[in-house]
Amino acid sequence: MLSDVRTQPFQSGPRPLSPGSRAGLGAALGLLAIVSAVELADGRTAHFLALMAAAPFLAAALASWRVVLGAGILGTAIGGSFALADPAMSLVTAVNVAGIALATAIATAVAAARQRQSERIAELSRLASVAQQAVLRPLGPQVGTLAVAARYISSTATAVIGGDLYEVMDTPYGVRMIIGDVRGKGLDAVRLASIVLGSYRHVAYERADLRAVVTDLDRAVARNVGDEDFVTAALVEERGGTLTIVNCGHPPPLLLRGGAVIPLEPPAPAPPLGFMPVVRPRVERLEPGDRLLLFTDGLGEARRDGEFFPTADRAWRLLGHGTVADGLASLETALVEWVHGRLDDDIALVLMEYAGPASGAKAPVPSWEVGAAES
Repeated sequence: MLSDVRTQPFQSGPRPLSPGSRAGLGAALGLLAIVSAVELADGRTAHFLALMAAAPFLAAALASWRVVLGAGILGTAIGGSFALADPAMSLVTAVNVAGIALATAIATAVAAARQRQSERIAELSRLASVAQQAVLRPLGPQVGTLAVAARYISSTATAVIGGDLYEVMDTPYGVRMIIGDVRGKGLDAVRLASIVLGSYRHVAYERADLRAVVTDLDRAVARNVGDEDFVTAALVEERGGTLTIVNCGHPPPLLLRGGAVIPLEPPAPAPPLGFMPVVRPRVERLEPGDRLLLFTDGLGEARRDGEFFPTADRAWRLLGHGTVADGLASLETALVEWVHGRLDDDIALVLMEYAGPASGAKAPVPSWEVGAAES
């Protein structure tokens, strides 16, 4: 409905200058002030007007083209005033003033081109964020009986787009989670991640056995990748306090329990999706207060000076306090500090907490036993 459309209030008056424009304008005015002071101290003969041509270029490094034009016009006016005050104005003096005007035109054109490129990069970053949000839906804070939080840490400052993926859904077979990592980066990786998530969001509701979910996802990946492309993935199901995990070449989740950190390694290794993995489930019985961290290999590969981030050693101190969202925020802060803000790969993180069985819950039956229990 039209009444639901949100409008921005009209703002009258000039817009405030950005920090870059203020810095550029300050540098230009500072130079003009210094040259003017030198000219005044030197007497009525103009000797240093050519230096004012640098003022619009200083502004062009940071400021908008309007600010550059204003600084250049001011510089041209000041230079013209000194030239007119020179009792023996020579051709060199007139050429210097013309040079300031020419420098203003060139610097304004450069600033306009830089500003258009900056706006284009900002728009591409915004579109990348929209694309990422379309692929990775917000999670939590509660899915079924689990408290859930997720974070995506991009290795690129200009865009948050990559091939890491995650999803958590409350299905008839319990709360099901997936975390995965597509080989490669860029739009091709995002396309494959969206295919995997689209298939998972369908089959997670249709297949009672997680191994059947893996088979369906493997077919979806195989139909859409080259011979050397693949997707590592870990699929997790919580059903009445029973945790079932199948792993396709992905880093094992970490179970946080009572101060201990337990890597949930698979019973047998399996290749990534795209290479026909044959998985064996690992089953754990959850206890109230248990937390489970799912992550992509960017976390395991984060390092500084050749030393890897000690995820297992610090996981409980970072993730075991407050809410699950608080825990992930602490982990991200510690990680970024460890690598001094320079990551080699994107990182997807999902943290869930099991509070305990719901009242009136039936005896837990993991998904891989559903068929046997019903037969």
